[in-house]
Amino acid sequence: MDVSAVVLSFNSKRYIETCVRSLVQSYDACALAGEILVVENGSIDGSVDVLRGLQAEFGARLKVFYLPQNTGTTRSRNLALREAQGAAILILDSDAYMNPQALAAMLAYQRAHPRAGMLAPKLIYPSGKFQLSVDTFPTIARKAQRFFALRSLEAREPPSAAGPVDYAISACWLLSSAAVRATGLLDERIFYSPEDVDYCIRLWRAGFQVHYFPEVSVVHDAQEISRPKGLGINKFTIRHAKGLAYLFAKHRYCLSLGGLYRRLGRFS
Repeated sequence: MDVSAVVLSFNSKRYIETCVRSLVQSYDACALAGEILVVENGSIDGSVDVLRGLQAEFGARLKVFYLPQNTGTTRSRNLALREAQGAAILILDSDAYMNPQALAAMLAYQRAHPRAGMLAPKLIYPSGKFQLSVDTFPTIARKAQRFFALRSLEAREPPSAAGPVDYAISACWLLSSAAVRATGLLDERIFYSPEDVDYCIRLWRAGFQVHYFPEVSVVHDAQEISRPKGLGINKFTIRHAKGLAYLFAKHRYCLSLGGLYRRLGRFS
């Protein structure tokens, strides 16, 4: 098996069919043996009916795990990761859409750079506008900046060269199976975010690197469920804050990155 795609679905009726079809079309165009593993997290918007129809169409290429309730991003993805058979593993949000050019180029880059255990393409909104998807590891100050001024950060000139970055959001990751074996599964003590930061820190610690690959782009029609309208707070915002507190305690940093970088050998 060349590629296993892991996709989460939670009230994703608007997006999930486009996501699945984009993967099938990309596999076919690239002549890849690929599987799609969707974890359906207790949706109530009709996503289940859409997925059952896609299963009838695509057969064994699409496996769906139907869960009775939302178990978050870590337990759900781990369920699929345990079943993945691909030499490369593509983590993709249900509102992100793969394309053949991006998939072929990402696979070729990762083969040429085996230490790049995780590869993240440039993400764009459906309008074509740049989306901030890679960053330095979060500190309290950086998280406040992203929360209150994300759009101004995205207005700046995006990175233009491929190479190592601290972390990438989990909307689109290409992981090597070797990196997954060395790093392990996602930390299930985090329900929803920042499981992506935690995994990138652990991947660096395992001797691999996170690379940004802006030569190709993938559309991410971001739902941003943890970002409420205005300055309000919702349950996902609270869970995100709890996850951040856990992350800082686990990796022994919060205000500055110097100690974390030294422990990871990030610039050695």
